[in-house]
Amino acid sequence: MGERIFETSVRVRYKETDQMGVVHHTNYIVWFEVGRTDLLRQLGLSYRDLEGRGILLPVVDLSCRYVEAARYDDEIRILTRIADLTPGKIIFSYEIRRKPDDAKLARGSTTHLWVSREMKRMNIQRSHPELYEMLAAVREGEEVGTCSGSSSSS
Repeated sequence: MGERIFETSVRVRYKETDQMGVVHHTNYIVWFEVGRTDLLRQLGLSYRDLEGRGILLPVVDLSCRYVEAARYDDEIRILTRIADLTPGKIIFSYEIRRKPDDAKLARGSTTHLWVSREMKRMNIQRSHPELYEMLAAVREGEEVGTCSGSSSSS
């Protein structure tokens, strides 16, 4: 099976642009976060759920390659996937594309460590095997049900 890609759409707001109507480079990083949190939400999770389980995901590395400018009022697609998963970290990769021409605007990745509330690194496979197995299946492109375990809603 192929990798599973999650899609989120947003429209460029005026406040995200500079005087030339071009999106400021920092907004792509915000869109990576939008894509990542939406991926988790589509799996039945949220950051709130993870935090409720005592799991935090700090960003420890980030890269972004800008290809073409997004502009005010463009509708963009944020394509997000789990690029790598180990018991100690998870890496998400992203592609930002413009609708309707599908032009690639940017691509990048973020690396996150699995840590406790006390910021101690954790082995997610040992501490939360059901979560690790679900994310591993998604990484491999398998269709999975949503992950239960918390009753909080976002």
